[in-house]
Order: sequence, then C-alpha cells, then structure tokens
Amino acid sequence: MNQVIDKTAFEVEAEQLVQNQRDYFNTNATRPIGFRLEQLKKLKGILLRHEDEMHDAIYKDFGKSKYENQLVEIYPLIDEINMAIKKLKKWAQHKSVKTNLLNFPAKSYLVPEPLGVSLVIGAWNLPYNLSLTPLVGSMAAGNTTILKPSELPARTSNIMAKIINENFDSNYLRVVEGAIPETTALLKQRYDKIFFTGSPKVGKIVNKSAAENLTDVTLELGGKNPAIFTKDCALKMGVKRTIWAKFVNSGQFCITTDYALVHKDIKQEFLKLAVEEIEKNNFSRENNNYVQIINERNFDRVVNLIDPDKVYYGGTHNREERIINPTILHHVSLDDAVMQEEIFGPVLPVIEFETIDEAFDYGIT
Repeated sequence: MNQVIDKTAFEVEAEQLVQNQRDYFNTNATRPIGFRLEQLKKLKGILLRHEDEMHDAIYKDFGKSKYENQLVEIYPLIDEINMAIKKLKKWAQHKSVKTNLLNFPAKSYLVPEPLGVSLVIGAWNLPYNLSLTPLVGSMAAGNTTILKPSELPARTSNIMAKIINENFDSNYLRVVEGAIPETTALLKQRYDKIFFTGSPKVGKIVNKSAAENLTDVTLELGGKNPAIFTKDCALKMGVKRTIWAKFVNSGQFCITTDYALVHKDIKQEFLKLAVEEIEKNNFSRENNNYVQIINERNFDRVVNLIDPDKVYYGGTHNREERIINPTILHHVSLDDAVMQEEIFGPVLPVIEFETIDEAFDYGIT
C-alpha cells in the first residue's frame, strides 16, 4: 500500500524552491568566476545602500546602536565580501599535487567545485553577520542559496528579506522568513550543503535532518569557553579585553568568554580591575555600547542564573526594558546553575584555581 503524506502549503513551496534552485545551478550559470564576482559586488553595493535601514531595524529589535552595529555586524561583513572579491580567483585555481606511483605518469590536481544548493540558517544574536557572512561564502563558492534568518529579531529578518529578495533572482538567492514550522519544512528538503549557527540542541536537529541525505553540514555552535588567568599573566590587559568581549552585545555572543578561571593569588586583584573596567566603559544604551536582551524568555533565563548570594558586582535588571546590567559572580562552583549551560548574557562567573591542571579540569568538565 502506498503511504499518503500530507504536506503543508509551505512544504510544497519549499520543495519547489529547492528544485528551482537546483535546476538553475545545473545550468552552470553560477559557476563562472566572473558571475560570482559580479554578484558579490552587487551584494556589497546593496548592503551599503540599505545600511541606514539595517541600523534602524536592529535598533528596534534590541537597541543596538549604529556604532555597535557597524563594529560587530556591518564592517566585518563588508570585510568578508572584500576578501572574497580579492581572493576568489586564487581560491578557484586548480592546485597541482603529487601523483602516486600507481597513477604515474599522470598529473594530479585539486579542482575546487561548487557544491549545488545550500541552506544557511542564521542566528539571532548577530543577525546580519551570522546570516550574511555564510551567504557570502556560498556565493563565492558558486552555489545557489536559501537563507533562513532567525525570526527573533523580526525587523532584521524583514530587512534582509527585502534586500535579497528584491534584488536577486529567487532561483539564485532567496531569504525565507518564519519560525520553527518554516525551518522544519526547509530541513525536510535535500541540499548539497547546510550551514547552521545556533545552539547545540538545535544543531543536533539540523545534523539529524541532514543525515537523511548524507548532506555535508557546518555547525557553528556555542559552548562554555573560559578565560584562564594564571598567576603571572598580563592581568590588566587581560581584564580589559575580557570585560569588553564579555559585555559587548550584552554577552549575547557565542565566541565570548563564558566564565573566568582565575588563580587564587590574583583573584581579588582581578575582581577589582574588572569592576574598574566595567565602570570605565560605562556600559549603557545611552552610551551606544550596550543592548537589550533579545526577548523576555531569554531575559528570564539569564536572570534565573544569577544567584543573589554570589553577586560581587551588578546583578540589577529591568524586565520591562529587557536590560540586565553587567554582573560579576564569585564563590562560584561547577554545581551552580550558571555553570550548567552557556550563559549568553552579561554575567561573568569567576572561579578560582590553584594549579593549571586544576584549571584545565574545570575547563573540560
């Protein structure tokens, strides 16, 4: 008996979109280097023309200022495009390699080839950077691409859809907006490459879906990476860099320091310098160097990780404005709630250690 599978309207649409992109890819239109360079330059020009709209959208989503948006989103993205334009011809060259004895006297080459249809699933914390940078890589490689931005910063998702969908053929590039149902429907399709940025939990779902078709996947996930301060470290500079990295984007940054491991002999000096550095930066929306937590669910999650008895500095917050002020926790143990998951917020736990082996044991637990 044949099984009847009911599909939603969007599943049918997604299936057709992927097929259209595969058909377009098979025409070899995306393969020439000239085409790829032309499209990359076109994307750069469009982004620069719409920069003010992009600033306005991300400010409305979670209060990110023009300065911070340029610093961590727009300029790194433009730099990525510039690098791709500059180096694409070299990247695409055939590379001569040694031929083994079995195949002698043949000549052997590595030949970079486009993969086909790619799916990029972006993250909400740096929505432009973490959605459009993988898109740039896919374009440079000669693929067609479907981009699914995070729905949480809805306005940035809207502006990316506008920029891409109004200026590029959907058979080549297409932004698909939506939430879990749309992402689920997209993942049911067959791709030649999937690039996902987000949590390990969702990464497992993406990887499982890709495995059905043996699709190659790149997962850029979070973690609990510490900064380790040894007894003889450059403490002042280390604290300066750690504090900036921890509280930029209000800690909503997958490559930031999750917690600090500090040698017991310098712990008090570390705490003192950390507070001084926070106050010197004067993190606030008014100073254009601090942002809101993305939504109330994440606000509540981060606040619940703050043990009032372990607050060394800060700990204050405003749910109506979705602001959690820079917070340092001390006397933290691995059993505390704040050490059970990636924080992804402006909270810095400090754990002391005595030997470097002990620090490494903390770091891999």
